[in-house]
Amino acid sequence: MNFFIGMNVTAMRTITRVLLVDDESLVRRILNQILTAYQDLELVGEAANGEEAIAAVERLQPDVVVMDIRMPASDGIAAARVIKEKYPHVKIIGLSEHASGYNTDVMEQAGAVGVYLKSMALEDLYPAIKAAHPTI
Repeated sequence: MNFFIGMNVTAMRTITRVLLVDDESLVRRILNQILTAYQDLELVGEAANGEEAIAAVERLQPDVVVMDIRMPASDGIAAARVIKEKYPHVKIIGLSEHASGYNTDVMEQAGAVGVYLKSMALEDLYPAIKAAHPTI
């Protein structure tokens, strides 16, 4: 017996919960506008630095954290290490103005599934989130 016969598969689609982390409020606002266009994403919160990100992950339980690498106070690399240690199921996507070199390598070693250019967020961010947290 096939359970899915007659069911609306899009109704079964799960929502990916996303936390945005960047020290620049304008960047967070732009990313928020880009991602709210997708019905299968839920933006559960924002943070301005790594320390806030760690607390927000504990409180909000996102599936994916989209996080700037370089931030004052506590950067994305340090936060990624802590998040992956405490919450290994959470996927982290790094953002940078320069997605190559040392910071990219270190961010991926800290647990990020990838690092993407902020300037390419419109094209790359949604597919990166879906690849990190696939749903039906």
